[in-house]
Amino acid sequence: MRSPLAMTAILMAGVSYRSVPVALRERLAFAPGEIPAALADCQARGPVNEAMLLSTCNRVELYVVGERSGLMEAFGELCRRRGVEPATLQGLVDIRAGRDAILHCFRVSASLDSMIVGEPQILGQVKDAFELARRAGTVGPVFHRLLSQAFAVAKRVRTETAVARHAVSIPGAAIELAEKIFGRLEGRAALLIGAGDMAELAARHLLDHGVSSLRVANRTWARAVELSRVLSATPVPFERWPEELAHVDIVITSARSSRPFVTVDGVGAALSRRRARPIFFIDIAVPRNVEPDVTHLENVFCYNIDDLQRVVASNLEERQGEAARAELLIEGEADTFLTSLRGRDVVPSIVALRRRVEAMSRTELERALRKLPHAPRETRAAFEALVAGIVNKILHPPTVKLREAASAGAGREWVEVVSQLFALSPTLVSGRTARPTDRADTPNGSGPITVAAR
Repeated sequence: MRSPLAMTAILMAGVSYRSVPVALRERLAFAPGEIPAALADCQARGPVNEAMLLSTCNRVELYVVGERSGLMEAFGELCRRRGVEPATLQGLVDIRAGRDAILHCFRVSASLDSMIVGEPQILGQVKDAFELARRAGTVGPVFHRLLSQAFAVAKRVRTETAVARHAVSIPGAAIELAEKIFGRLEGRAALLIGAGDMAELAARHLLDHGVSSLRVANRTWARAVELSRVLSATPVPFERWPEELAHVDIVITSARSSRPFVTVDGVGAALSRRRARPIFFIDIAVPRNVEPDVTHLENVFCYNIDDLQRVVASNLEERQGEAARAELLIEGEADTFLTSLRGRDVVPSIVALRRRVEAMSRTELERALRKLPHAPRETRAAFEALVAGIVNKILHPPTVKLREAASAGAGREWVEVVSQLFALSPTLVSGRTARPTDRADTPNGSGPITVAAR
């Protein structure tokens, strides 16, 4: 007989940026609208009770509650849906089971497995994957508990560690430095000199952090107008940018130039009209747009691309240190989840055992009472109380033992024993409707991709 708990194993199979190049990940990726049908097919194909598919630019991972054979068959079919033969992924698929799969889910949600540790996007992507699975009807009680705890773990990592606290991109580092100079950026004015991709990204960061006024100066007027429209900014003719220095607080330079054009004399002239208000230059151009000596002027702060890269490197190092703290936190959360799951695993068996013994006792009670058709109500009540007391006394020892075994991590073995002793069928224990794959002779081998589980 198949173990009634075999269907509660948490498993994961997937590929990520760690082992698979982007060209192959692109082929395996699923659009959100394609995921519900793919999940329904996964659940219909084999011993899979619950399923969730996480598909991002950096990973495609299938999480299931079920058996390894079902996981491998389902993941293989997902590959074929994208025109990729599973055999081509030999040695590249990451397969995890039990505690390792739970840890991985928590680490991914908390962005500890991301290319950039601490990036915020992945948590939203995991939440979206869970919602798609819920709508597809492939989420059950185990994944509800698992993902609820994964989201809580991610929140703990962000609030109790500094793993996501400091910027690890050039535009982000620029904003971090600007906030150190000005405090809050709400109500500040900024000027872009040059309209390249990096400048646009930095400008978006500024707007997201509350900068209220943005000007764009570029040698190509059409580009200045275009970018101003996208950012709701004001285009400025390139030759007039020096006039703007008297009015803005932050200047981002990224123009192509063989020599610096933001000079000490030009900035000094603007300072006389600023009434001691500080001004912050972010020079991300190579060659530099701002003369090095500008930084020596009073109330002027200037950082170039090397300065920003040093900030990023320092922040990355700090994030890695905080990630070690986060890993310890996640280990504890995984153990907590496993303990609660083990206790939950024996509940269906306890319920099934009680139902079976109560059904047998009802049958025998009704048989006895039929022989006493004229017995008064008090006598019938006494018989019913007697039988209920016997049932409770019979069920107490195995119930206690099952719960103790679950807490000790041996619940599966004792469920097998109780199931055999009381002839509890897997369908009765799991509460599922029997399917052709529920036959006792269903093979448990690995699926189309044979990769050793971690």
